[in-house]
Formats: sequence, structure tokens, C-alpha cells
Amino acid sequence: MSRAGKSAPGHARPIPGAGVVCMRGEEVLLVKRAKPPLQGSWSLPGGKIRWGETAVAAALRELGEETGIEAEIVGLIDVVDAIFPDAGPPESHHVLVDFAARWRAGEPRAADDASDAAFVSLEDALERIDWEPTRRVIRAGAALVAAARLA
Repeated sequence: MSRAGKSAPGHARPIPGAGVVCMRGEEVLLVKRAKPPLQGSWSLPGGKIRWGETAVAAALRELGEETGIEAEIVGLIDVVDAIFPDAGPPESHHVLVDFAARWRAGEPRAADDASDAAFVSLEDALERIDWEPTRRVIRAGAALVAAARLA
């Protein structure tokens, strides 16, 4: 039987979040997660959307809080369900709205929910990321930012 439609203990619904594929030329910005789920793993900057906050505003706020980077959103990449049954209890279910962004200012510095932050080559980013949906989002984000440069 599918778990779809059931509520996990302590959660009435999934947690909405926003993430950013921030490109500086051919480099992508990554953060090392300081908290669960996936603590110690490399990922995209992002976090929870606050009540009354748009997904775009949340993405840019989280980017600044975690890395000190300022960027311009160039488009929506995808919406991804991140369900981690081993993250609990309770199990973790986040609905992530991922955006592509072009770097504007700042040098990466880890803060807030990040223990490290760095711009790395696209190839290096794809090697550091363990979760295939994030690798797919990074590829799509890099393509979207490259297309925005040509427009």
C-alpha cells in the first residue's frame, strides 16, 4: 500500500522550501549542510518558506543568510519532493521550489544552516552531490542561467 495521502507523526503536511542554483560564470554555489536532514552533505542554498513569504523571496533570503551572496533570480527550475523516511522520527518531507539565479555580489561565507560554502565547477558540484534530484536541478539551473545570458 502506498504511503501517499497519509500524515507522518507530528506533521499535518509537507514543509515548503525554496532553493537556489546560483551561477557565477561557470561555477555553481554549494553549501555543506550543518543540520539534518542530510547533515554534512553538500547541497544547494535554501530553506523553509516563512508564512506570508513568496518562494522567490525565501530563496533569496536563504541564499543571503547561508552564504552572504546576492543574486538575481532568472527562472524557475522545478518543484521537487524530498522525502527522507530515515530522517526522523518524524520522517522528513519537504516540497522544494528550486530557482536558477545569476550571482551579483559577495564572496561565499558559511553561516546560518551551512557549515561551509563555496563556488565550485559544475563538474565538481555534480561529484559532491549525493542526491540525483539535486544533480538534475543543478544541470537544469546551469542551462537556464546560460540561456538567460544569451537572451
